[in-house]
Amino acid sequence: MGGPSAPDDLELGHRTQEWLASGDDPRSLTTGGYWYHGERLRPHRAVHDEAFQDRLLEALAMETGTAL
Repeated sequence: MGGPSAPDDLELGHRTQEWLASGDDPRSLTTGGYWYHGERLRPHRAVHDEAFQDRLLEALAMETGTAL
């Protein structure tokens, strides 16, 4: 997503991914997680709500005609 209302700096957006992929910092040597600017953050609670995820997949399948 871009433009003047973009939520992040294009130059900074890739640095966390690079750090996670190539770094040897012990904090980067983990599996999973939600990272933003080098910090592990708590994801939205819906990440752990399987009923919500099922409803979302059903709605997306209806909208796109593609079932998963």
